[in-house]
Amino acid sequence: MAGAGGKVLWTPDPDRAAASRLARFAEAGGAAVGRDLSDYADLHAWSVADPGAFWQRVWDDAGVIASHPPDTAVADLDRFPGARWFPGAQLNFAENLLRYDDDRPALVSVLENGRRQSLSYRELHARTAAVAARLRALGVGPGDRVAGWLPNVPETVIAMLATASIGAVWSSCSPDFGAEGALDRFGQIEPRVLFACDGYFYNGRQVDTAAKMRRVAADVGTIEAVIWVSLIDAVPDGAERFDDLRSLEAPPLVFEPRDFDAPLYVLYSSGTTGKPKCIVHGVGGTLLQHLKEHRLHVDLDRDDVLFFFTTCGWMMWNWLVSGLASGAALVLYDGSPFRPGPNALMDMAEREGVTVFGTSAKYLSALEKSGRRPIRSHDLGALRSVLSTGSPLAADGFRFVYEDIKQDVHLASISGGTDLISCFVLGAPTLPVREGEIQCAGLGMAVDVWDDDGRPLRGAKGELVCTRPFPSCPIGFWNDPGGQRMHDAYFSRFPGVWAHGDFAEITPHGGFVIHGRSDAVLNPGGVRIGTAEIYAVVEHFDEVEEALCVGQRWDDDVRVVLFVRMREGAELDDALRDRIRAAVRAQASPRHVPAKILAVPDIPRTRSGKIVELAVRSVIHGEPVRNTSALANPEALDHFRRRTELHQP
Repeated sequence: MAGAGGKVLWTPDPDRAAASRLARFAEAGGAAVGRDLSDYADLHAWSVADPGAFWQRVWDDAGVIASHPPDTAVADLDRFPGARWFPGAQLNFAENLLRYDDDRPALVSVLENGRRQSLSYRELHARTAAVAARLRALGVGPGDRVAGWLPNVPETVIAMLATASIGAVWSSCSPDFGAEGALDRFGQIEPRVLFACDGYFYNGRQVDTAAKMRRVAADVGTIEAVIWVSLIDAVPDGAERFDDLRSLEAPPLVFEPRDFDAPLYVLYSSGTTGKPKCIVHGVGGTLLQHLKEHRLHVDLDRDDVLFFFTTCGWMMWNWLVSGLASGAALVLYDGSPFRPGPNALMDMAEREGVTVFGTSAKYLSALEKSGRRPIRSHDLGALRSVLSTGSPLAADGFRFVYEDIKQDVHLASISGGTDLISCFVLGAPTLPVREGEIQCAGLGMAVDVWDDDGRPLRGAKGELVCTRPFPSCPIGFWNDPGGQRMHDAYFSRFPGVWAHGDFAEITPHGGFVIHGRSDAVLNPGGVRIGTAEIYAVVEHFDEVEEALCVGQRWDDDVRVVLFVRMREGAELDDALRDRIRAAVRAQASPRHVPAKILAVPDIPRTRSGKIVELAVRSVIHGEPVRNTSALANPEALDHFRRRTELHQP
């Protein structure tokens, strides 16, 4: 296993390491506490042993803009959840992201079809002010929700910044979601305004989304206004257009002060066991965590060009946008990463002078399989960091980056989640990169790996946990006033300790290897998918009596496998498979589409009638199934064993 003795693939140049923000932060922090913190392990140990001092130093080092200072860095540290970070502080998220107001580039937008536009920080200010003025005119104020069902384009960033500037709450998903998926999300949080799009481009196709946008706007009864972003010139007649707001005589931006733990974003769980959970993230925790990760772990500054391949339905979009607080130029890409060819993103990185290139492990694997070798075909002289997330990056992926993309580059495999809108484990520019390993635990994050009895593990796989509070812990779930659903999601397994649901291992070097999810969430291409969203589509078919969906490890990734129990007299043929896939694509998203659809005569369930995905997943991987006595029909597991179709592409 790579984690047991990962080969060093890259070591930072000593001068580069010494000049990093992380090294300077460690030197200043060490001087303040009278200790040598130049070794990352010592710095991390201090950051979790004295979190108040550490996070206060992050606040000061990053120059957080606040209209009222905090009374202290942290209170009630013994409560997890429940610790209070920077009580008394008043600040505005958008003000911190818009601290620069000059002619340097802020946003560069590239669409799959080649369309490009650029906005300076000054232009971003002006565009945000116009949208904020319109939202205020609509009566939107602090705490109100604003939804965006949009591609990854500048208008999405502007709408979010405008929402945050007035103290409202932003929530978004990408336009490839079906209407039901969007209703399951936005219907819970009851937004007053929807930013909608008329279409998008993907894989050479122009996709019209106007009809489903109109349907959702009508079905969510709280939506009072829809503002349309046009990419394909299909906005409904008479509708309000985003571009029309540019002509407004907008007053200067006024940033509404908010408490540190006031709501900023609503993000969504995968919806494994029903409707997605609405995870609420706060103003200050999101800002401070992203500033720490960008400045200290990525070494981001004003001269950087930051890119991450993401949609605005994934938390990496929120993470990317926070790069504005460091003054970087952000590159937004929307479309297929392989259109018009496998080199599309590499071409873009060369053309735009990207310095920090973020993507998924699946993309790197696909680029490798395409036979492309950017190290020979592209000038990536500006590139100094590659970030990979979404699913574990295999050892082959590490080697591919250094052999075929660039030799002198900091490769940081990172892992965290929507749940914390950030990372538990990630990279550090002062540490070596070892094959197959994530470099380190994040500063201020008391990360460990435990066995089932809550005992720390070394050299063995177990549950990734966080044993102490951190600022970007969710402030709660929407419509969960007693906090029970949030407690059940993260704290029920080990009281007072966050159990993340990742199967992980700590290496002898203090690095980490993530072996996948320890729950039933599907993860094809690094995108978290809930089985309930697939069932909601498939079980509408008359021919299907019942369905069960799992993720199968396949080709260094995970593919979705759907098992169906057919209605008596019905047959699963290729025509029905095609219909199921088309419906899942349309009503959920292309990422939900099963790679395999197989018929079984029975589906295992618990005595209370719940189907057991984890047991089936174990069976198809040849792993033992624990506690079959809890099953009402354990013999049904036999139908999933030794299926030859599961060994075929």
